[in-house]
Amino acid sequence: MGSLFFSSFGIRRIHTPDLLSTLHLRTMPTLIRSRFSLATIVAAFVLLASTAMAQPYSGTIFIDPDIIDDSDPSTLVSVTYTGQGMETVYDYRFGWVTINAYLFDVVWDDGLTTVAMVNPEFANVPAAEVEVQTYAYALGKLPTCLRTDVNALWIHAGVYSFGGGNNAIVIHTGRGQEYIDDGILEEAFVHECTHTSLDATHANAPDWLAAQAADPDFISTYAQDFPATEDLAESYLPWLAVTHRAARISQQDYDLITQTIPNRLAYFDAMACDLYPITSAAGVGEATVAPIAVTVFPSPTSDWINVNASRPLPANARFELFAADGRLLRTWDLRAEARLDLAGIATGIHLWRCRADGAVLASGMVAIE
Repeated sequence: MGSLFFSSFGIRRIHTPDLLSTLHLRTMPTLIRSRFSLATIVAAFVLLASTAMAQPYSGTIFIDPDIIDDSDPSTLVSVTYTGQGMETVYDYRFGWVTINAYLFDVVWDDGLTTVAMVNPEFANVPAAEVEVQTYAYALGKLPTCLRTDVNALWIHAGVYSFGGGNNAIVIHTGRGQEYIDDGILEEAFVHECTHTSLDATHANAPDWLAAQAADPDFISTYAQDFPATEDLAESYLPWLAVTHRAARISQQDYDLITQTIPNRLAYFDAMACDLYPITSAAGVGEATVAPIAVTVFPSPTSDWINVNASRPLPANARFELFAADGRLLRTWDLRAEARLDLAGIATGIHLWRCRADGAVLASGMVAIE
């Protein structure tokens, strides 16, 4: 087992009392040591509260319950009980524990497998299997690349955090039922599986850190509070939403996401990631039946750019140009090719995207002198 365990700490919606309580726990010792006046303490709370709520969301798993929903297919093939065995697992109630777990082999149809280790606090094997079936089916709706390193599911009772890391997902079924009731179980799993399968390669990658620095803001207060450990997981689900589920989220959410983290979105656009079954008929497959190559030139340029596509684009295709700080500067309708006037666009490095039917067909950068 690895020495570091990343976790979502069971993100919940932030309400004012919770926020003030959090601020109190984080700031009060320092303020007391400094012997600040009550007025100064109150002012500090107000400042911290306004800063913490500046991001579009408290946690991104709450953006929309339909980013992945009941209509989406699952890759789950089978759940098979294999007996009991002593396993060391993580439990948010007690930390690392060794339990005589109920063991189940889980098989998904993309060739990935995992072992579900269920706490023997569940009454019997059938009761444990119900839990495994529920969570393995939901996980089967996630992209292959997010399940690649999920080698174990650690399932316990109780309303405690989910977590991802150490090649495993921690599930507490009380919290899981809350997520099911809210329709966000799969969205929570996207967050945790990002930790498990993507963090090691991408969370500290130079290009990711550069995108993080170039964007206007963090997408959530949770990402801002823990930029080194939570920003990647908080940003991946919004990317999945605007790139492959745009029709399922509001225009307001789409605009908030694309304007707040354009460079992070571009990073995910360029990242090799097998999205099956998201790219099935229930996903974005119909919008990208054949690959489309989009070329933008010249770069550097001053007055105009040419945009050429390898084949005719969908009727609703758009070309979007962003400033380096993430502001959307201009959009154009786009067919197979166009010459776009850049009059009034400031000099500098700019991000561009070509979109259609909620999918990003291509993206890149252009220098304007």
